[in-house]
Amino acid sequence: MTEKDSSAIKQHTKTQLPFCVGLESGKIDVLVNAAAGNFLAAAEDLSPNGFRTAKGNVCIVCVCSLGPGRDSSTGGGLIINISATLHYTASWYQIHVSAAKAAVDATTRNLALEWGTDYDIRVNGIAPGPIRGTPGMSKLVPEEIENKTREYMSLYKLGEKWDIAMAALYLSCDSGMKFVNGLTMVVDGGLWLSKPRHLPEEAVKQLSRAVQKRSRAKPVGLPTSKL
Repeated sequence: MTEKDSSAIKQHTKTQLPFCVGLESGKIDVLVNAAAGNFLAAAEDLSPNGFRTAKGNVCIVCVCSLGPGRDSSTGGGLIINISATLHYTASWYQIHVSAAKAAVDATTRNLALEWGTDYDIRVNGIAPGPIRGTPGMSKLVPEEIENKTREYMSLYKLGEKWDIAMAALYLSCDSGMKFVNGLTMVVDGGLWLSKPRHLPEEAVKQLSRAVQKRSRAKPVGLPTSKL
């Protein structure tokens, strides 16, 4: 990153996210880093500027996080980084954001180690799935393909903004959560675990019975030689 890029990111942070870098108003107890910017792009069509956009989101997360760490006189507090699940396996046309969110998760774990030890600052993350009414949904899952996308979701529905807010509140609670550090909580209805269903459930039952019947009639794998 050039000095010009660094200055631009810091200036953007100061003007758009003043709570991230300014501690003049007092101690920050909970900081939520939610920088994001996404779009669909095949790897071979991705421009350097497009990749730089995703990289800039990681830089903003880092710059925002540096505020509490530098003002370590009082100690304590919590940082929550908003991530994603795109990089857990692989995602079509999301190489730029997958790389960026993998970096966010690495930042979460490393800061949890360093600042948890030195300053008693917990650093955790939230990896949302598809959330209704967000810019991400409008860009990545437009109305034309929304219904088809739901077919692959475990809970067969979209998440709500309230779900992410409650996850952040849960991680922020001292009661029961004060020993949780370095965790990225997945809140996606099980989407990243989902795979397309190859056969309907009834067809699976019928196929299983047919296979068992055939296996009994003609066992497979048993030796046929008399030696």
